[in-house]
Amino acid sequence: MLRYIFPLILFIFSFSFAKIKVATTYPYIADITQKIAKDKANVISLANGNLDPHFITPKPSLIVKLRDADLLIINGASLEIGWLPPLIRQANNPKINPNTNGFLDLSNFVELIQKPENVSRAGGDVHPEGNPHFYLNPNNIPILADAITQRLCEIDSGNCSFYKQNLNDFKKQFSEKKKVWDEKMKSLKGSKVYEYHRLYDYFLTNYQIIVAGTLEPLPGIPPTSKHLQNLIENSKDVKFILQDVYHSQDAAKFVSSKTGIPVIILPHDVGAIPEAKDIFSLFDIIVERLTK
Repeated sequence: MLRYIFPLILFIFSFSFAKIKVATTYPYIADITQKIAKDKANVISLANGNLDPHFITPKPSLIVKLRDADLLIINGASLEIGWLPPLIRQANNPKINPNTNGFLDLSNFVELIQKPENVSRAGGDVHPEGNPHFYLNPNNIPILADAITQRLCEIDSGNCSFYKQNLNDFKKQFSEKKKVWDEKMKSLKGSKVYEYHRLYDYFLTNYQIIVAGTLEPLPGIPPTSKHLQNLIENSKDVKFILQDVYHSQDAAKFVSSKTGIPVIILPHDVGAIPEAKDIFSLFDIIVERLTK
């Protein structure tokens, strides 16, 4: 009799301490989730931080990562629309299908900007919901952390108090860091910048920095000579050209060579550059490069 009871006890004991499996679409989500779940969850990111978040290659290895996930957390606002849906279908994991408790769309918890009145190819690669890069507004990070914690509690209620305590610690640390960022960014209030893609608009708007133009004539459309010449002719008082790590720097360097405006390369996600190791250092580096 004991030989049957003992394995059963071991099974129940191991099950009670099993970690939940969380898949996220981008490293910033994985980092926030890991800081809240700590050792109670295995957290992975499907994408690498140094890639264009719109275009991730849907590899078979990503299907495997989704197949056993208890929870899938996405950025949303159609940022993953070009690569994630087929992965979800092929993973055949009902726990993480849209509109289930195991599927969390973070874009539902924040206010999106730049919602187009009409969506057509004439406007470039626009997102019908609005600009999807909302996580680069530091004010949104605690909101996203709240949403992640609430869903972790729903998926794994036995560890809810643990998650909530970690959430409080995270928000306290983030608040202290944000005070430093806010103080440093005051000097740039009212400044004008160019950026390659409308990637940093949430961050810039938060600090009242004006986007005077983008190197892309339209979202997702490569720069043209005519458009760049127009930017050059209207570059008075433009302080910086903001460049991400995954687009070609040729256009930014060209405009800079004609105007003398410095190009600043900024990370857009955790892991975009080696120094951006987590959500705190991501904002540290953005602020440091803009204010040095």
